[in-house]
Amino acid sequence: MKHLPVLLSTALLLNATACNSNDSVKQAQQANEAKADTATAATETGKLEEKNMNYDSEFLTKAASGGMLEVELGKQVAARALTPEAKQFAQQMVSDHTKSNAELMALATKKNITLPTVLGDDHAKVLKDVTEEKGIKMDQEYLKEMLKDHQEDVKEFTDASIKASDPDIKAFAAKNVPVLQMHLDMVTKMKPAVDARK
Repeated sequence: MKHLPVLLSTALLLNATACNSNDSVKQAQQANEAKADTATAATETGKLEEKNMNYDSEFLTKAASGGMLEVELGKQVAARALTPEAKQFAQQMVSDHTKSNAELMALATKKNITLPTVLGDDHAKVLKDVTEEKGIKMDQEYLKEMLKDHQEDVKEFTDASIKASDPDIKAFAAKNVPVLQMHLDMVTKMKPAVDARK
């Protein structure tokens, strides 16, 4: 009888997980939240630690999905782009984000943070939206999405470089801000020339 509450709570957790979205980022975050719940005591200090752990793991799970998008989309656009600008930018994304993704995975492993293994729903939609386009339209859609994506990335990584509670995660975010800003500057310069093409 002592095990009944544990069995019931496990069953409820499994049921709640099954009812949730199939979004890989959300699934990874739920796994991380469960780890944080287990790792922290039910004290005020424990609750604060759990909140900080959740912020850090949420940042890494989103960054992982975003990094996978940059590489996968970069490969596809580099192979099919018509404009030299889109091709060059795509190749830069594959090169820089492959390196960053490897660092992110090593960091997550060290911190026992679960990462998504496939694109999250939002990033999968971007991949689909860009790759369904043909010719110059694909190049234009790609640079439009990359502009928006890198504006968000610069903000999120800058925030994490200040707000992350783990010093290694904070350092990872800070190290990547200049690279992301360089990508944002590149795409900002390239986009008008590609948009002007018919």
